[in-house]
Amino acid sequence: MAQAAGSINTDYRDWEWSADAGERARLLQSPSVEAVPKSEESQGNGAGATSALGAVFIVVNAALGAGLLNFPAAFNMAGGVAAGIALQMCMLIFIIGGLVILAYCSQASNERTYQEVVWAVCGKVPGVLCEVAIAVYTFGTCIAFLIIIGDQEDKIIAALVTEPEEAGSSHWYTDRKFTISITAFLLILPLSIPKEIGFQKYASSLSVIGTWYVTAVIIIKYIWPDKELVPVEIPTSPSTWMAVFNAMPTICFGFQCHVSSVPVFNSMKQPEVKTWGAVVTAAMVIALFVYTGTGVCGFLTFGASVDQDVLLSYPSNDIPVALARAFIILCVLTSYPILHFCGRAVLEGLWLRYTGVTVEEDVVRERRRRLLQTISWFLLTLLLALFIPDIGKVISVIGGLAACFIFVFPGLCLIQAKLSEIQETRAVSWWAQVSYGVFMVTLGAFIFGQTTANAIFVDLAA
Repeated sequence: MAQAAGSINTDYRDWEWSADAGERARLLQSPSVEAVPKSEESQGNGAGATSALGAVFIVVNAALGAGLLNFPAAFNMAGGVAAGIALQMCMLIFIIGGLVILAYCSQASNERTYQEVVWAVCGKVPGVLCEVAIAVYTFGTCIAFLIIIGDQEDKIIAALVTEPEEAGSSHWYTDRKFTISITAFLLILPLSIPKEIGFQKYASSLSVIGTWYVTAVIIIKYIWPDKELVPVEIPTSPSTWMAVFNAMPTICFGFQCHVSSVPVFNSMKQPEVKTWGAVVTAAMVIALFVYTGTGVCGFLTFGASVDQDVLLSYPSNDIPVALARAFIILCVLTSYPILHFCGRAVLEGLWLRYTGVTVEEDVVRERRRRLLQTISWFLLTLLLALFIPDIGKVISVIGGLAACFIFVFPGLCLIQAKLSEIQETRAVSWWAQVSYGVFMVTLGAFIFGQTTANAIFVDLAA
């Protein structure tokens, strides 16, 4: 993409945007990225400390997570292995394209986070919609994480409890609502209150290892299945053509790393769009192999009977799978505070922008507000997780929002960036890029509308 010759829309004045407003929300910075402050960047060359190989690892880290548990069910909804892989490959082209567009627009606008790029390039309305979408997405993901904790703890407890089911009702301390609540209050809430989350980057690296272990277990269990596993029906085609689109939320949820990609790009030693294209291509190919391996092997193991959370399909007393469940719980315990931090940062930025109060003037009230925001967020997500036990219903909602981050906002940024260029004549490449942006917005809007409508009228109404 050619560098824009004109200036990007950076008019924040109509919202009384102050010079430090972009720093108020702590820039939604990835905890694994040691980025240079914007004020220092303007005085130097702006180069960060992250190598290209390190950036690949960080992007893979951001993409991989508990979402892989739903890929076998996504392959089932898509209508089999061929349809699932084809759908992933088609979407991967636009997923990588969106990441490259964000880097291009970040360079053109000199902004360092996702929401700031959208603000600078597209203006106030898309900027506010983007920040609200980030808050809702992180809120929904936190609900999904608590549901995952409940799912895995149910299986672990079932393996530890030796009493037969017909002996009577289960003990109060084995009840799902109690186990989720006690885990959340003792482990998640204390990790969510601090203002900074940089200390979590080491635990996050451990959770990535756990994610790879889960994938390895699912593949090995397919190659060497348990003797008691009975043959299952393996769908080879979707029930309806619309059923294929029901798999899109899971794919979008799994590959969505776009919100954290802009800080990663700006933390690189050589933040160039061409280098970034190679970085994200390598990272997405790695993520593709992980998700495809999990999806294909989990789907072929259980067929049409696979659960939304594939680990629930395995018996409770399987030791390697039990260890995988423990790793997933660890992954979620470290991911919830990070997602909450991102959502809280956006809400904080919106609040301070409207009130016009500077960070320095608001230190005392910031502590009080942070505690109120954290406790309110925590209690609401916990309450919803206790009464929405099916993770598939949550992912069907937040997967549509993930499509906005992958397709809609990058497409809008590309369109606006190209329209801002001052050119006497429009080259064929200019029209091609604008058309690509329009197609991305259209595709993302379709996925968001279809999955959201399906979630409201089918999943949540069921």
